[in-house]
Amino acid sequence: MRSEFTAIVKQDGEWWIGWIEELTGVNCQEHTRDELMESLRVTLKEALELNKQEALAAAGAGFLEETIAV
Repeated sequence: MRSEFTAIVKQDGEWWIGWIEELTGVNCQEHTRDELMESLRVTLKEALELNKQEALAAAGAGFLEETIAV
């Protein structure tokens, strides 16, 4: 599994906001940059696990798992 992703972060007034570039829907907002980075890590991990569970459920029985690189 890929272990590095790109966080796009910026300060907007009193808030830090951020997105994960490679995965739509992973975005967070926190009061500090450190809190934002931790929230992005947790949210990204949860999103990847959810996507994995959904993919396995959709595949049903008799599937193969293959590693690919881009």
